[in-house]
Amino acid sequence: MPKHRKRQQHRTFDQAFKLYVVQRLLAGERPTAVSRELRVERRNLSNWRRAFRAAGPEALRPRARGRPTQPVAAGGQPPAPVPPLNDLAAAKQRIAELERKIGQQQLDLDFFREALRQVRVTRRPSDGSGARASIASSKR
Repeated sequence: MPKHRKRQQHRTFDQAFKLYVVQRLLAGERPTAVSRELRVERRNLSNWRRAFRAAGPEALRPRARGRPTQPVAAGGQPPAPVPPLNDLAAAKQRIAELERKIGQQQLDLDFFREALRQVRVTRRPSDGSGARASIASSKR
């Protein structure tokens, strides 16, 4: 029996959202990560970037059909405001993002170092072969 995919609701995005996404892509972020974060198909991101490179911001205007809708990013929040599209601003934004990631990694390292230290403290040394295990079994 074939598996059926759940049909996704059609979403429309305004020009500001598309510019925001294109700016992130041009700043060097990976399309897969941006797609996953914003819950937008990766092919849309590629199409928007290609259109922007070909014709600039005007190419990202939504097609006129039906009533306009507000874009929704992950978590149901509207996207962040679109900063200027120059290289310096994009580089500063990328640096800030990488610094946040480094800070998070440092927190993770500190946590795991402390956990490892506690495991070493609670572990009983073995007296050689045939001795009891260094950690008692759970005996479930």
